[in-house]
Amino acid sequence: MLTGKQKRFLRSTAHHLNPIFQVGKGGVNENMIAQISDALEARELLKVSILQNCDVDKDTVAEELVKGTKAELVQLIGHTVVLYRESKENKQLELPAKK
Repeated sequence: MLTGKQKRFLRSTAHHLNPIFQVGKGGVNENMIAQISDALEARELLKVSILQNCDVDKDTVAEELVKGTKAELVQLIGHTVVLYRESKENKQLELPAKK
């Protein structure tokens, strides 16, 4: 579980990132979850864009992505989901320490 300070740090880091995945009409599927999971292992922090034609509620999409990828939800702002999962091999981000 991320602390408030850690989430703020991740939000500021993710601010400059562009979404690398889009959830469209089909919603979230197993293939998408596998690809996002691989990308999280490589990058640790990424954005997913939810398109206007997505039939599923954005909160539900975020929840499905978090469950499927075992990642932390950093932020859901507008139609953009920011996800974080610590990488096992490619550790890049150093989070602020928990108190």
